[in-house]
Amino acid sequence: MTEHPIRFFKSDEEIRRLGEGLLACNLARSDWTHEAHLGATVYLLLNRPDVDLDRELPGLIRRFNESVGGVNDETQGYHDTITKAYLAGVRHFLATEGKGRSLTETVNRLLASNTGRRDFPLHFYSEARLMSVEARLGFIEPDRAPLPC
Repeated sequence: MTEHPIRFFKSDEEIRRLGEGLLACNLARSDWTHEAHLGATVYLLLNRPDVDLDRELPGLIRRFNESVGGVNDETQGYHDTITKAYLAGVRHFLATEGKGRSLTETVNRLLASNTGRRDFPLHFYSEARLMSVEARLGFIEPDRAPLPC
């Protein structure tokens, strides 16, 4: 997988804006980076217990994609298995390493960790399985190793 430089966050407010912006569906398409996905997820898990991410995150991401002209279908847009693999990874990271730090420090540490890598799901899934239409449209179990819990 191609390596990309990590775009670290400078403030809690920057991360809060992403989380709340996802909920309000008012982010620019250019805001919705890999780092933004993870930052928004951490923010929502830590600060918005009223949002059930297991149930609501798929719809939130699909709605955002559509609001900026994106399409959610068999080949593009929302990917259920990747989203749920990262959600499991972020929860595990927060449970093991997310205590006693600011939101910015927590998210930046996540981004620099194995969980924050763009290829994180490939530790658990073969590329063929992860990139399948079945995996995009609905969650499928890993074929390499169990997801963190």
